[in-house]
This record gives sequence, C-alpha cells and structure tokens, in this order.
Amino acid sequence: MFQGIFTPSITPITEDGKIDFTGWGKHIDHLADAGIDGILIFGSIGEFYAFSQEEKREAIDFMAERLRGRTKFLVGTGGTNQDEVISLSRYAAQRGADAVVIISPYYFGPSDPAAERYFGSIASQLDLPILLYNFPARTGSDLSPELVAKLAAKYPNIVGIKDTIDTASHTRALVQAVREVRPDFSVLSGFDEYYLTNRLSGGSGILTGMTNVEPETFVHLHRAYEESDAAEVRRNAERVVNLMRIYGVADLFISAIKVGVKLKGLDISTAIKEPGIQADAKVERRVKEILDTPFPSSVELDSRAVSGE
Repeated sequence: MFQGIFTPSITPITEDGKIDFTGWGKHIDHLADAGIDGILIFGSIGEFYAFSQEEKREAIDFMAERLRGRTKFLVGTGGTNQDEVISLSRYAAQRGADAVVIISPYYFGPSDPAAERYFGSIASQLDLPILLYNFPARTGSDLSPELVAKLAAKYPNIVGIKDTIDTASHTRALVQAVREVRPDFSVLSGFDEYYLTNRLSGGSGILTGMTNVEPETFVHLHRAYEESDAAEVRRNAERVVNLMRIYGVADLFISAIKVGVKLKGLDISTAIKEPGIQADAKVERRVKEILDTPFPSSVELDSRAVSGE
C-alpha cells in the first residue's frame, strides 16, 4: 500500500526552458532526507504536459539513479495518447519505478464506460502498479467511486488513486467503495489540508504540492498522527492551513510553489513553462510573507485549549 506523505515534485528549469538537473537533484535529496514516503515526477506541479517524451525518459533515468533505495519512485505517464502512455510506463518500469500515476485523458473527458475501457486497456498491458489520477477541474471528467471500485476489483495492478477534488465527501466515498473490494487499495488526497480528513475517512495520506516547500512539516504531521500525538498534529495542521494561501498568490500555482522552494533555500530559477505567467517581485513578497508567519507553538496551543478557543 502507498501510505503517508508523497510529493509531486516541481521540475526546475533554466531560463531557456531546459531541465535543471543540478537544482532538481538537490531538491530531490532534500525531500528524501526529510522523510517523504515517495516522490512523483511529472505530476501536474511537475508540468508533465509541457515536456517531450525524450525529456521525460532522460528525467526518469536521472531520478532512478538518484532515488534508488531511498524512497518510493513514482512517474506521471498520463496524457491524451494512449500508446505514448503505455510506452512511457513501460520505460519507467524498466528503470525501476515503483508505480506510475496516470491522469484521465483530457480535452474530451471520457464517460464512465470510456474511462473504464481506457484504464483497463492500459492496466492489462502493464506489469507495474498503477495509481489513477482524478483531477476533474483540469480533465473535465470525474472518476466516480463506483468506477474506481470496478477498476480496482478487475485489475490487481491498479493499486490506488490520487483524488484531487475539493470535496472531502468524494474522497470518503472513494475509500468506502474501493475498500469493499480491495482492502489494500490506496486513496491519497490531492489537497494538502485534507490529510486529516483523508486519514479519518480511512484513506492513506496525501500526494500534494506544498510538500515541496516544507516537507518536514508534513512528515511531522504524519508521524504525529501515527503516534496519536494530538497537540503535534494540531500544530502542524495549522501550519499547513497557513501554507495553503500560497496556492492563490500567482497566476498559476506552480509558479508560487517554485518561489516557495527557492525562498526556503534552494538556488533555482522560478521559471515555469510557457505560456504560464512567470512569478514577479510581488509574488515573491507575498509568498515570503506567508512563509514568515510564525509557526504555532505548543505553548500557544495549550493556551488556546485552556481559554476555549
């Protein structure tokens, strides 16, 4: 089972749009050293839609070596060309990826029967674990709990889902539906602040972008939850709520995440692939203000509890 805190890594690029492998390697090292349970390359925050198949293969080679034995290695292989999805997934498997993450085909969002056929066809041609990726706001279609349960029951290598939908009840319904047919099926939320809701609903954790910025906060949150340390859970959860404001700072949230990573000490460009609007000084100031917000202390939490706040 894929459980805990997973990071969909940013893809640092140079000003001319090439992958910055030096900066990326340092970022990956930081995530792994912080205790992240798994790292996904070429998710939405990794700008999967903007890189060629050749660039993705080069990145897979690089990350396979960098991450070997340190944490789980996931590759986003989704797209609108099914043959390319299968080819890239097979390449990831050959290079030792622990799983691939496949988003629903977009533009023409598939109906349930079309989505079942699409994912079923891919699953039947692959030998490694597959996590579905549900992001209705970007794909135009939703993977319903009933559909996911049907796929989970029929295809053993479909082992989980990233559910990026801003409705906690959707993820809860997913958990309830799939666990009836597959108790080991992983349900990961795609919104950082849903960690607690996910776990309390029986889910497996999160696969979320803000873990790029402060991986330690999320690792501490997860460990505190596992150890039933309520005060530490609350302290880190409040920090996550504060960090969520970063998503709304830039024209495209990917840019704001890269700014956050840079402000935390990684010397990278904050450039994103065109036609995305680049971060400016105003964005950087706003992200810095959010990051500089004091972290809640245990003393503050105790005081609030006593006062009834």
